[in-house]
Amino acid sequence: MIQNGYDFEAMPKKRMAASALFLDEQGKILIVKPTYRPDWLLPGGIVEDHESPRRACLREIKEELNIDTPLDKLLCVEHLSDDTQQTESVQFVFYGGLIPASQLPSIALPVPELSEYRFSRREEALQLLSCKLARRLPYCLQALADNVTLYLEDGKLPF
Repeated sequence: MIQNGYDFEAMPKKRMAASALFLDEQGKILIVKPTYRPDWLLPGGIVEDHESPRRACLREIKEELNIDTPLDKLLCVEHLSDDTQQTESVQFVFYGGLIPASQLPSIALPVPELSEYRFSRREEALQLLSCKLARRLPYCLQALADNVTLYLEDGKLPF
């Protein structure tokens, strides 16, 4: 489609994904185990057409955990360059809040997609998460502690 001299169909397209950082009452991090890959992830997923990253994250959290949450804080935005396995993407991490023990019975995983969840201490989570997410997680935790939003490129602060 060409509008105002721009061919929008020919413009580059980037993948986007959004996830949420949840903590339990002891400060452990909620991670989920997908059935389709060896490493663990934060709950979340791909941003679909005509969907904002926040809306995608809310949808994915409902689908993956059966949790409704306001997601009132953006912790991190990261641009990931092309690598040998995936095309470039933009990743968003929101703060999902604390999940009290009383809410755990309401968590319901989508069996074909996720096999389990757990709350992990930072060190364990860094070992279980995908390498890209493990690089991003300390920045997300720092952003939460400092009440800021951070921008990363390929796992690092660019400035």
